[in-house]
This record gives sequence, structure tokens and C-alpha cells, in this order.
Amino acid sequence: MSYDKVTEAKQGIIIGTKQALKALKADRVKELIIAEDADLRVTNKVLALADERNVPVYTVDSMKKLGQACGIEVGASAVAIKK
Repeated sequence: MSYDKVTEAKQGIIIGTKQALKALKADRVKELIIAEDADLRVTNKVLALADERNVPVYTVDSMKKLGQACGIEVGASAVAIKK
């Protein structure tokens, strides 16, 4: 499950769509995890760039749970795992 990947890679994660987008542009992302309940307007750019860069994208059902897996108290729409 992708929540476990995030928890295991706690030191090597980038939280949020803006930061994930920057990391994707810099070719520093191994995998991308997107919350299904995130607004598509927020995640479309990062999803498009991940597809363009051939970065595997995984989905999880909840922004809240994804944020908790990252160790933050708010939801996270996207999390990138660093190379």
C-alpha cells in the first residue's frame, strides 16, 4: 500500500503539489502518490509532468490519511518520493 511507502520513506519525501512539481522538473522524483479525493485542478499539472517524465503514479483514497502518513496534521494532495 502506498501509505506504507510514504511512512517508510519519511526522510525522502516531498509533500504538496507545488513542491512535487519543482522536484519533478529537477528530475528528483522516483514515485508520485496522489490522493483520490484531491481536487483535479490542483493535481493535473503534477500528474501531467509525472506522465511526461515516466514517473510511476500511485493513488490513495484520502488526503487526510496521506498527510498523517507524512507526519503532518493536515491533508496532502500529493507526495513525491525522492530518488
